[in-house]
Formats: sequence, C-alpha cells, structure tokens
Amino acid sequence: MDALDRKIILATQEGLPLVPQPYHTLAEPLGITPGEVISRMQAMLDSGVIRRIGVVPNHYSLGYKANGMTVWDLADDRVDEMGERIGQLDYVSHCYHRPRHLPDWPYNFFAMVHGYDRAEVEQQARQIAEILGDACRARDILYSTRILKKTGLRLA
Repeated sequence: MDALDRKIILATQEGLPLVPQPYHTLAEPLGITPGEVISRMQAMLDSGVIRRIGVVPNHYSLGYKANGMTVWDLADDRVDEMGERIGQLDYVSHCYHRPRHLPDWPYNFFAMVHGYDRAEVEQQARQIAEILGDACRARDILYSTRILKKTGLRLA
C-alpha cells in the first residue's frame, strides 16, 4: 500500500459519495482518473488490504424492526462448512465463528438476521436450524434493544 492507496482509503472509509459517479468524485481531488481509483481499490481488495465494498443499510429505516443475533452451538468441525451455507441466505447480514466461553456460553457460531417482526426472525432461525441439522446442538436468539452506531476500522 502506498501513499495514494492510503488517501483513497481515507477518502472512502466513511462510505462512497452518494452521487451518480462516486469514483469521479473521489478521483478529482486526488488528481487521478476514476479508472485508477477503481483499479487501485480492486488491487486492495485482491490483496486483502480492504475486505469488501458494500452497502451498509440502516435496517430500521427499511422497516426491519426485529433484528436478532442467532447464536448456535455447532460441532467445531462443521463451522466453516455451515458458515458458508448460512452466509449465503438473503436474510443473514453477517455471520462468524467465535470461541465458546464454557460453562456459561456454549455458542460458537453467530448469524445476524433481520425481520419486520420477531415472528419473522424466529421463522428465519427455524430455517437456519433445518440447514444446520445435526451439526447444531443448541441455539438462541438475542434481539437488539437499541441502535448502536457501527463503524469499521478507521485510519487516522
């Protein structure tokens, strides 16, 4: 990563400009072409410097009032396999593997789901349970009770 890549990251870490041609808007003050912004961002994606470029919607504004972190006690040797499958579901915004904290916390797999109400979230959890099958030993749903401002890593 060079100084120009760092400037691109700093210019985009709060999100892409909400304009019809965001890469043009980014390129101008940097003195480069939109194509160079795109190719440099692609190179950073390919090398793992940045993980993804994607939309981060405000679920509440879209009408999704029930947001539940589903937690699962999965067989350790099946977490990666199941994570790939569950992460592809339309209603799962993110999922990940985390360590258990026994004896109080047996869960090692988390999947965030969003619904218009709790009944929808519970139905989604049942669908996930069906996919997980015998790889799952226990589960629960932790519902959001307030909105927290979420940001990723920021460069200074």
